[in-house]
Amino acid sequence: MAVNLVRSARLFAGTGYAYAATASAGDLIFTAGACPLDKQGKVVAPGDLIAQTRLALANLRIALEDSGAAIEDVVKTTVYVASSDRGELAAAFDEVAAFFGDHDVPSTLLGVALLGYRDQLVEIEAIAVQPPPARRAAASQARTSPAGE
Repeated sequence: MAVNLVRSARLFAGTGYAYAATASAGDLIFTAGACPLDKQGKVVAPGDLIAQTRLALANLRIALEDSGAAIEDVVKTTVYVASSDRGELAAAFDEVAAFFGDHDVPSTLLGVALLGYRDQLVEIEAIAVQPPPARRAAASQARTSPAGE
């Protein structure tokens, strides 16, 4: 794997994410903020932070796949939540943490006053490392196979 998550015994161990990550080989991928937009560009589930977070994560996965990367290639995320309520920020981050599973990359979680689309509650950016060519080719083949097989 191109990403090595760094955990420090000298820092609090209960954060739920790695404090840093190192990456080797491959090119960097910087995603735009993944938004909870459907294919028509409409914000889904106005008022539902969890549904919006899940769609933003699904859209992030697509952006990464189309760049030749996977979730395991992510080095860092930034999560923006349109709220000043720490409970809502934590709820959004719980979805992000579940999505990334054991690949708990360093992440920054921010409460902001407003995001770019009307009714948008969350936006998620990622920095990833493009994997070695053999894995990238296999991922590309999997995306273009008939009937998603």
